[in-house]
Amino acid sequence: MSTLLYALGRWSYRHPWRVVVSWVVLLLIAGSAALLFMKGTDNTFSIPGTEAQEGIELLDRTFPQASGTSAQLVLVTADDTHVSDEPYATAIADAIGELSDLDGILAVTDPFDEMVSGMVSDGGEAAIVRLQFDGQTTDVPAETKTALQDIAADLRAELPEGSRVAMGGDLFSISVPSLSITEAVGVLIALFVLIVTFRSLAVAWFPLVSAIIGVGLAIALIFVSTAFASISSTTPMLAIMLGLAVGIDYALFIVARHQDQVRAGVDPEESAARATGTAGSAVVFAGVTVLIALIGLAFANIPFLTTMGIAAAVAVAIAVAVAITLTPALLGLAKGRVAGWGHRALSAGVGRKRKAAKRPNRWVMLVTRHPLVTTLAVVVGLGVLAVPASSLALALPNAGVQPLSSQARQAYDLTAEHFGPGSNGPLIMTGTIVTSTDPLGLMDDLAAEVEKVDGVKEVALATPNQTADTGLIQIVPETAPDDPATAQLVRDLRALAVELEDEYGVDLKVTGFTAVGIDISDRLGAALLPFGLFVVGLSLILLMVVFRSIWVPIKAALGYLLSVVAAFGVVAAVFEWGWGADLLHVTRTGPVISFMPIILMGVLFGLAMDYEVFLVSRMREDYVHASRARRGRAERATAIGAVRSGFTASARVVTAAAIIMFAVFAAFVPEGDSSIKPIALGLAVGIAVDAFLVRMTLVPAVMALLGDKAWWMPRWLDRMLPHFDIEGAAVERELSLADWPEPDTTAAVVAEDLAVSADDITVFRGVALRVEPGESLIVTSSDARTSTALLLAIAGRLEPTEGRLRVAGHLLPGRAPWVRAHVGVASLAGADDPVAELRDAVRGGTRLVVVDGADAIAPGPERDRAAAVLRDAAPVTVVAAASDPAAAQSLLAEARRPHADVLDLDRSTSTLTPEVNA
Repeated sequence: MSTLLYALGRWSYRHPWRVVVSWVVLLLIAGSAALLFMKGTDNTFSIPGTEAQEGIELLDRTFPQASGTSAQLVLVTADDTHVSDEPYATAIADAIGELSDLDGILAVTDPFDEMVSGMVSDGGEAAIVRLQFDGQTTDVPAETKTALQDIAADLRAELPEGSRVAMGGDLFSISVPSLSITEAVGVLIALFVLIVTFRSLAVAWFPLVSAIIGVGLAIALIFVSTAFASISSTTPMLAIMLGLAVGIDYALFIVARHQDQVRAGVDPEESAARATGTAGSAVVFAGVTVLIALIGLAFANIPFLTTMGIAAAVAVAIAVAVAITLTPALLGLAKGRVAGWGHRALSAGVGRKRKAAKRPNRWVMLVTRHPLVTTLAVVVGLGVLAVPASSLALALPNAGVQPLSSQARQAYDLTAEHFGPGSNGPLIMTGTIVTSTDPLGLMDDLAAEVEKVDGVKEVALATPNQTADTGLIQIVPETAPDDPATAQLVRDLRALAVELEDEYGVDLKVTGFTAVGIDISDRLGAALLPFGLFVVGLSLILLMVVFRSIWVPIKAALGYLLSVVAAFGVVAAVFEWGWGADLLHVTRTGPVISFMPIILMGVLFGLAMDYEVFLVSRMREDYVHASRARRGRAERATAIGAVRSGFTASARVVTAAAIIMFAVFAAFVPEGDSSIKPIALGLAVGIAVDAFLVRMTLVPAVMALLGDKAWWMPRWLDRMLPHFDIEGAAVERELSLADWPEPDTTAAVVAEDLAVSADDITVFRGVALRVEPGESLIVTSSDARTSTALLLAIAGRLEPTEGRLRVAGHLLPGRAPWVRAHVGVASLAGADDPVAELRDAVRGGTRLVVVDGADAIAPGPERDRAAAVLRDAAPVTVVAAASDPAAAQSLLAEARRPHADVLDLDRSTSTLTPEVNA
């Protein structure tokens, strides 16, 4: 990975305008496609497999006039008047007539109709005109929504002064998020932090430009996808918020590494390549962790949430791609002008390279001198901060959380004031009654049973449909739609439905907009534990792969959990308890949006791993170097010194990244949409807590407590886990061996002290060889598996455990992907058609081929054809393995390769045949 990124960074630096123009063209194409094909977002929440969704589907088939979305016009008279008085009665009648003529409206319920109840308040000072639509919210034409607002405005103008009229209901219960000037303030804060961090106006723009281009492309693709998928209105805003934060941070990590290297005297082009290969590797790793966590939102098995996670993951993936390509391209435009104020870029080979001899950071010195006190203080403090999380309640957003200026919010408040809070979220029980001989009597009996349930204010309607095969009971709860008591009422009604089925033979289902929201909240709540286990388990595995340690991942996972519960606690304190609600413009306290916890857990996981990797990887790097300097003798003081030096080297960039992320997320809180506010607040608090209290305080304290034990891992586990080059070790190795075996070597294959081991068994070791282009080499051993292993190592299929190996100028194992793509492999022993196997190996202009079992073909026509394949493939270089070297030499001689050297792996492999040594 790191070597590929190194090459990509160099190419982008050398061709900056190609990269910049390519991204701009992609952005323009995606933007044009969005304008042509987008169909708008969809705020219809559905959850397949739940009772509420099954009830809606039943109503769609048998009671369509009751299955669609609804709205309601709320009218409150002036003081000491009644809605049946004039001019109210006439005005209501006229409004009903206008509403009935609108497109998409199936039914308009007259509040004075004797067949319905509860549409006129007990005091007669308020009335509700209920509207039923054909289809869900997204099916209602925009013109109809505008006409509804206009009719309400006209009615308000006609009535006496002091009267109040508002249009609301399910149709207007969810607002569409939009950007405000406050979000721009967050970007400006990010720019200020970048200027201070880089001490350069020019360089400070690079992360912002990268992030904005990435976010623009992601949002355009999201809107294009609305043409064939259902996308909620919250999705683009989440993608903007997340894409901006990670886009700025990912570019920041690469630019910061580049600037440090240029200040130390590295050539700018070489520095850009190295920064992309090293910091870019960490960026890819961090991006992958965020992607996995976001895609893991599918654990909840809720379609709109899965779509939201995928869309946000696309934004993050684009941010990674832009960071590792556009960032080095922008650095290519800047050339050497990146050092910043007060620094002089030193040219490679001319200026003196300055050593990074920094004083240890004062904060880390304090933390590591008193690690136990620090650990206890952080854990206890975050535990106290998490206390409010125990009262965190979840619900889907409704009009009650919209701004007071919203018509939907005014309608919600007026309905709650004059008809009770439950009138804003009526429930529906429906079921098949086709077997009943008295459908009207049956519905009356069922209504009487339902009215006995605690929490039911009244049954507003109990009726069969026109064909008398489906019944519908409309229930008004005593409590608001997002009140936990309403969720309990839904559960009680479902328990009652079981009893009613036994007694009346009717299988009733509880449904409606409110019931759907409760089902979504319940399923999300149930998904939190498995999702949490998935995220924590993933973090343990990924960090064990990166750091080759047991205690570092455990400490990181526990720190992540502390950050999550602390963020939950702050959100609950603001949105449930009302602490600071006015300051943050929270218009109504109560349950937060249902998918806040799972989104916060997923996003914060990826960002927490970013900080963990960038901080602890430098600590590990310093520890390994110090340990090597002491010839493998590590002690507690060495480990603590590495914690301090690693923290000092990485604290600046991590601090800047955390402040930027906090600013971006916090900017969405004061004026943000009600759905986004709790998510943005939770992420802002989570970032601040995780970066400054957990990663930069708790982590060094715990690492100091553990000392050298922090880097312990059982050998069996170390062998089992794959290796991931997070800090670009392959790049550093390539740079250190750039002139091996000599500058601009011509060797097709060259190895020195090469070894391969598997399961603590050494297959071979100490192998040295050199093969020039067009030459041949025969490898032999009494154990055919040994020579096969050497051939697979040369072909990039098997990773060497020791020594050096360069194939076609590419150093292994770092360049193994290129070698695998360009080196042919033919295994002739046991092949059904050895000649076809050999022909496939040399196909495509391959310049190097390894042939295992070169002695497997007996003399005769088949060997003649095999020799012809090799002869026609000249000037291919051949490395062959054979138990009988003479037979292999005979095959190569027929292929006009008479001077094939022999390497006998049974001998001391540090001394080769004279021909090979030559």
